[in-house]
Amino acid sequence: MKVYAAFDDTDVIDAEFGTGKLVRMLEPKLPDGARMIGVVRHQLLVADDIPYTSHNSPACAILELESLELIQPLIEIAASHLESLASPGSDPGLCIAGGADVSQDLIELGQQAGVRKVTQDEARDAAGDIWLSGHGGTNDGIIGAAAAVGLTAHGWEGRFIEYGGLREMPDPISVAALQAADILPMTLERNVQPPAPGDMIATQGWLRPRLCGGRAVLPLLQKQPGLWCSIGRSSENG
Repeated sequence: MKVYAAFDDTDVIDAEFGTGKLVRMLEPKLPDGARMIGVVRHQLLVADDIPYTSHNSPACAILELESLELIQPLIEIAASHLESLASPGSDPGLCIAGGADVSQDLIELGQQAGVRKVTQDEARDAAGDIWLSGHGGTNDGIIGAAAAVGLTAHGWEGRFIEYGGLREMPDPISVAALQAADILPMTLERNVQPPAPGDMIATQGWLRPRLCGGRAVLPLLQKQPGLWCSIGRSSENG
């Protein structure tokens, strides 16, 4: 079964690492029978009246669990992981939900969090019976964590910061190798042939597919016949 596990660390400015890395670091701690498919970073509203460090970006792990019985051990492991590694002075939150348990209310909460300030009460109401917990400070992190689960389950927003070992993939990488990793190359050009299996893709050492239609999609621009470049290179971490 598919399960979503989201953190929002609301880390402090001099933190050793941010929320995205915190989620990625959960993988080796997963219980037997649980597998991490990928991690998606989401961008929420950045505004003066919303506490954030630099980007207001929670992250959500997409997991595959062999059994419902693994949900409770996963919650305990994730909560312990978050509490032990969250930045001092932060307001971390955790949200965990089975894919079938994510409501339209939670999806809409995530969408609203991208355009306006959302409250803790709204996050709790939208989460309903799924797991949502604060782990320090003001517990404001429950807002971003709930929003990240809703957006990831919706499947049309965010970018993968981990997926099939993307950080170890070569640059450039062939279209065939990308497809073998279950990442779909998608041209943004007009009136050009789609990328062929033997074509090469320059990633600038920063391969970050988008979450589109519930799968990993890499937008491309053509540099010349047989050579493409991925878009979205950023100087930020993640």
